[in-house]
Amino acid sequence: MTFKQKIHTHYLQLVQDRIDVFKDMIVALTEDSKNDAKGSAGDKHETALSMMHIEQEKLNRKLREILDQKIVLDKIDATTTAETIIVGSLVKANGIYLYLSVALPKINVDGISIIALSPQSPLGNKLMGNKEGFTFEINGTKYLVQTIG
Repeated sequence: MTFKQKIHTHYLQLVQDRIDVFKDMIVALTEDSKNDAKGSAGDKHETALSMMHIEQEKLNRKLREILDQKIVLDKIDATTTAETIIVGSLVKANGIYLYLSVALPKINVDGISIIALSPQSPLGNKLMGNKEGFTFEINGTKYLVQTIG
């Protein structure tokens, strides 16, 4: 498995773990509301159910966001490389590894830090479509694209 494939697999697992956590939280909240409905009555009951419903809507929104991230990751073929930077490229710029996919937390693979960023982010937007040797500046920092994988 290549370094890029390891990174991609790691991010897929990270997103799947998040999906599982949110699904579990939604199920637990649904169970709590069912149990609460059996033993309560009156205004307190209505308020509690309303709060649980609001929380469930928040969790469902977050779950949808994470499912959208998974859709983007699933479309990436980690075995391909391109001469220009595209979604799925692993870019080394200024010694920093950037994985153009979706905005996700920094990870470590084989002792190397990788930052996943969205092509819509300011940095991702600057990188898209460019080649090795490309230089640019963001917020006073100059970047040089060293490699594209």
